[in-house]
Amino acid sequence: MPELDTLLPFTGLMMLLALSPGPDNLFVLMQSAVHSKTAGVWVTLGLCTGLIGHTLAVALGLALVLKTSPWLFTSLQAIGAAYLLYLAWQSYRAANCHVSQQLPKLRAGQLYRRGVLMNITNPKVTLFFLAFLPQFVSHDTDDVTLQILVLGAIAILATLFIFGSIALFAGTLKILNQSDLAQRRLHLITAGILALLGLKLFFDLTQSYS
Repeated sequence: MPELDTLLPFTGLMMLLALSPGPDNLFVLMQSAVHSKTAGVWVTLGLCTGLIGHTLAVALGLALVLKTSPWLFTSLQAIGAAYLLYLAWQSYRAANCHVSQQLPKLRAGQLYRRGVLMNITNPKVTLFFLAFLPQFVSHDTDDVTLQILVLGAIAILATLFIFGSIALFAGTLKILNQSDLAQRRLHLITAGILALLGLKLFFDLTQSYS
């Protein structure tokens, strides 16, 4: 088990990283503001489930395979970019619905799956965990795998706390949920953010082959 003097700074760093603007917390923010705080919480749970996969990948050494297999990394990155563009298109369509139309409410399972897919198709999270978690592992013991799992669990809990707080805060902006114009603008902003993130992933792909 990692020592307390290791766990405390690690937890603080993970909370700061979760607060820094990125595709995941921005997605939680927009989903909460557009739909409800409950929607944001379900997306958060999906994202944190994806982090479980990344933690297991590092603990079991699968991240090394990912790091040494450029085609696998590229495939996952392409899938993630395509999914972000798909979500951007969906948000754009929602923004252009007639105000009299009732937008279908996304079910909890749909929101949860969105969070899982967004996170699990981002190989950079696995590589980040591969580079970051071992820095806090004591190599003088034989329980390296256990230490990685504990650190991953703390990272997930820190992310759950920060993203959950973002979801609850954004969900209290009731005026955004009551105004048709605000709804339309939020959908367009969401579409723009997701499209930019997806295009950035594709741009990174083309840069890696240039």
